[in-house]
Amino acid sequence: MNSIAENIAALQSGLPVGVTLVAVSKFHPVEALIQAYDAGQRHFGESRAAEMVEKAKSLPKDIHWHFIGHLQTNKVRQIVPYVSLIHSIDTVRLLKLVSDEACRAGRVIDVLLQAHVADEDTKTGFMPDELLQLAAGYDNAVFPGVRICGIMGMATNTDNEERIVADFKLLKELFDHVRNTPAGADGRFSVLSMGMSHDYPMALQCGANMVRIGSMIFGERQY
Repeated sequence: MNSIAENIAALQSGLPVGVTLVAVSKFHPVEALIQAYDAGQRHFGESRAAEMVEKAKSLPKDIHWHFIGHLQTNKVRQIVPYVSLIHSIDTVRLLKLVSDEACRAGRVIDVLLQAHVADEDTKTGFMPDELLQLAAGYDNAVFPGVRICGIMGMATNTDNEERIVADFKLLKELFDHVRNTPAGADGRFSVLSMGMSHDYPMALQCGANMVRIGSMIFGERQY
């Protein structure tokens, strides 16, 4: 069994230039994150507010914390002081709340709009038409505490590679479209976050420049 450092090195060697590897560290102990950190990893993905905050307080301050799970509105204030990028903005209400809490904390927080393209009701996100409507009418003045930096999405959890690729292609189309709207007018709009341990090679082929990989780095989750 390879070490965490060996896993990261193997992944990094296969990623195209300009692709950011987010190590999905949720449910893994601090000791595992330290091994990844010592191997040069600086981007970590968490999905529970309390867990992210606890780890952020005990680990080096140059870590970039990515919140990648469904973000409950009552958890926003907890993560605002620590989070570098929120991947999972899935409603206008959540976007406004993050902006308000960021302003309260004297911050501007980078966020991604989560698009729902998978054939699964359990996944969250803006439906494509909702996302395009938000992007077309976006007003920075209404959301001064956030910067929309791109799009995040997940493909259908299936063995059908044609369906997975179709989902990723749709996410790329949405990304390209939003980049030419008021929501994408900020020069920071550049991130297409898609692809996980089981499907990231297909995501890369479709234009992903940020991938979220957990089990290939840390092994299976420790719940």
